Amino acid sequence: MAILKFRIYLEEDDAVYRDIVIRHTQHFQELHFAILKAYEFDSKHKATFYRSNDNWQRGREISFERYDKPYVAEPLLMSEVTIGSEIRDTNQKFIYEYDFEKHWIFLVELINVSKEESSKITYPAITRVEGIGPQQYGTKSLLGDKFADVEEKYDLADAAEGFGTEGDSENDSEEGLGEEPAQEEDF
Repeated sequence: MAILKFRIYLEEDDAVYRDIVIRHTQHFQELHFAILKAYEFDSKHKATFYRSNDNWQRGREISFERYDKPYVAEPLLMSEVTIGSEIRDTNQKFIYEYDFEKHWIFLVELINVSKEESSKITYPAITRVEGIGPQQYGTKSLLGDKFADVEEKYDLADAAEGFGTEGDSENDSEEGLGEEPAQEEDF
């Protein structure tokens, strides 16, 4: 049985990727869920694969389900199509799009084919993780969960807009824009 190793890149940053191994007899739906797991995304949104060429042009669509959108050709369904049936050459590429509103685009590239199946691995499996993946609903920072503590400690929530009121007065003259006269204070 052939074991396929795919490298799944984040479209905007090829330094961020995940390697997934999967049997050629498994379906695209299993690869779909493995990609979501690898990038720690939920499975609440629409998703589709596109067969692709070396220039990352979109070809035949392999969709999670039939969506209410125009199709050039009827999509194949992930639950019915085995991965091996769509492999045309040794460096086969697919484009994976998740969440049609946020347009998460992943480039999926076949990087290895092996005949050796490991009895220690439950397929599909994530075999390599490189780079900090994006957070599905926002920007993932290097601080991660610690940011909430920093925000609370320094009360960053009050400055949410990020701008003070300095210089907002209509009375400011051009040469002294934003400057206020110094006042003496009693200490």
